Amino acid sequence: MEHWDLRTVDVQPHQPKILHSARGEARSILINLPAGESLQEHQVHERAYVVVIEGEVELGGTNGGPGLAAVFDPNERHAVTAQSDARLLIVLAPWPGDGHPGARD
Repeated sequence: MEHWDLRTVDVQPHQPKILHSARGEARSILINLPAGESLQEHQVHERAYVVVIEGEVELGGTNGGPGLAAVFDPNERHAVTAQSDARLLIVLAPWPGDGHPGARD
C-alpha cells in the first residue's frame, strides 16, 4: 500500500507531482495552484476526477473549497481557477486513455 497526507506533500506551483501512475489503471497527480491562476480550459483523454484538498476554486461553473469533488468525462472541456491558494488531487483513469499519445492502439 502506498499512502500520502495530501495536505503536507511538498508540491511547488507549476510543478505537479505524480503520486502514482499505473499503465492501464490510473494516474494520481497533486497540484499546487496559486490564487488567481488557472488550469486553462483543456481536455484530457481520460476520465478526470478532481478533489479540492485546500483553498477555494471555480471549477466547471461551481465554486467550492476543501471536499469539493468533480468528475469530467473523457474529452470533456473544463477549466479550474484558484480563488485562493489551492491544492488539488487529480486522478486520470484509465491511464492512458484512448487517443492519448503513447496509448497502445
